[in-house]
Amino acid sequence: MSGNREQVFPTRMTLGLMKTKLKGANQGHSLLKRKSEALTKRFRDITKRIDDAKQKMGRVMQTAAFSLAEVSYATGENIGYQVQESVLNARFKVKARQENVSGVYLPQFESFVDTNINDFKLTGLGRGGQQVQRAKDIYSKAVETLVELASLQTAFMILDEVIKVTNRRVNAIEHVIIPRTENTIAYINSELDELDREEFYRLKKVQEKKQIENAKLDAEMKWKREQIQKEKQELGNIPAESIPEDEGDASNLVNDQEDDVIF
Repeated sequence: MSGNREQVFPTRMTLGLMKTKLKGANQGHSLLKRKSEALTKRFRDITKRIDDAKQKMGRVMQTAAFSLAEVSYATGENIGYQVQESVLNARFKVKARQENVSGVYLPQFESFVDTNINDFKLTGLGRGGQQVQRAKDIYSKAVETLVELASLQTAFMILDEVIKVTNRRVNAIEHVIIPRTENTIAYINSELDELDREEFYRLKKVQEKKQIENAKLDAEMKWKREQIQKEKQELGNIPAESIPEDEGDASNLVNDQEDDVIF
């Protein structure tokens, strides 16, 4: 039992602190549990979207490979060098933003096309212009799918790590902190109950001792009163002849002096 509780001194102040700690641990466990559930739900949604994006990516790349073969067949093998020489600025751009999911910031990549830039619009003007335009649109869609897949996979990796950490915290609070705090509270309550019983027993013994002492004092006072009463009774039963003559003469002398004063 001592290994599953905190080493604290059992006082009422410590009991209050432990109860506050237990309340905070329960609230933290509830919040982390909700966070874990929300992240897990989002994680499953991203997993499904990644699967769809990969399947879509396979189809788009297959179509793009065929379109590139058509362009190479229609314009010749030097189309790649022509495009590289004519392009000066990027037309397809990517911007990043953050999305807050239960306190976790997930990066989101968004692609957009700058319509003001079209450096290789004259490429394929002699022949194969339609195939070049079609290949450009297909590869733009392929890059857009790649950006979407990169965004989902980045969020997937971040969520996977955060969910692991959150679940470890939930398990630590549920299986370590809360049981240890509850055991500590039970230990403090048992010690305080034992102290209360000891205090009650001590007070009871003190009261019994006082009652015994009071009974002794009452018995002594009663015995003294009885002795005084006996002495009074003995003095009241003494006859007049037992009084000494000197005492009688002294009393007669006092009476004569009183008569002289009166007359």
